[in-house]
Amino acid sequence: MDDDPRAAWEAFLRGCVRLKARTAWRESCALAEQLPAGASVRDFFETHFLPYRVANADGSVQGLATGYYEPLLRGSRRQGGPYRYPLYAAPEDLLIVDLAEINPELKHLRLRGRLEGRRVVPYYPRAEIERGLPALAGKELLWVDDPVDLFFLQIQGSGRVRLDTGELVRVGYADQNGQPYRSVGRNLVEQGELKLEQASMQGIKAWGAANPAKLDALLNQNPSYVFFRELPKAASGQSSNMDGPVGALGVALTPERSIAVDPSRIPLGAPVFLATTWPNSTQPLQRLMLAQDTGGAIRGAVRADYFWGFGDAAGAQAGRMRQSARMWVLLPRDYPAPN
Repeated sequence: MDDDPRAAWEAFLRGCVRLKARTAWRESCALAEQLPAGASVRDFFETHFLPYRVANADGSVQGLATGYYEPLLRGSRRQGGPYRYPLYAAPEDLLIVDLAEINPELKHLRLRGRLEGRRVVPYYPRAEIERGLPALAGKELLWVDDPVDLFFLQIQGSGRVRLDTGELVRVGYADQNGQPYRSVGRNLVEQGELKLEQASMQGIKAWGAANPAKLDALLNQNPSYVFFRELPKAASGQSSNMDGPVGALGVALTPERSIAVDPSRIPLGAPVFLATTWPNSTQPLQRLMLAQDTGGAIRGAVRADYFWGFGDAAGAQAGRMRQSARMWVLLPRDYPAPN
């Protein structure tokens, strides 16, 4: 592999904080933590890990790499003035059914819904949530000034909010309504509103600014809705304001070294060699990454969401990234071989 794996080493060690409690990773993480300064990281991975080409269910090895980032929004702890759009905490009536308790083979599947009498039915879609629900009264964490920024915050899953008091608050994914994710960019292309190359985050924001009367209807075409939690300033195993957001593995993400994957196909915490190209380019982007996060739209084996970091520059890269990709997962030598 052409990448220098030393650049991913700190991200791997950070992941070991969680992985070393798991039998399959215990020895590898213990050896990693004992690796002398200056020792060859490449030799470590080549000695203690085996690479496996990641393939889709149909045997194909080409997939998709997209990008995400940590945005900055403007907000307030009080509703008023421009701050009209709430970030909600998870409502009390949202049910989570863990199918692993019914069948261990379904360990990565969870259903979300609500009770209607004695029946579990799907939770409300975005359009109904936006109209206001009794279960969400008092669940407002913050209020922000831009509905499109809030929509993309839900897609990213975490971000920072600069409050009107000057305070900087971090928010992270708490839960989701269980409805499927649908791309509004794809809808705009299908409706002839945007060309395919314009259907980036920046293109969608520009379309919304030019078509404010149509904006609500567009956003509601995606029934998925994300609920948030306010993150502590800094805590053990979590991120500070200088780190990336906390991913699904439970550790802070590393810009340009962490990816989101489908955990039913790739183990969380595993090193993954990603062969793709830079956004809107044919220039190769080949790096050892760490599978440290998940996402509602990240489904399938050869599928990665590349974490670019925080701020506008990261957002520009993330918004343009939709590249073909191939992947290899690195697993400890005694780890059960993937199917």
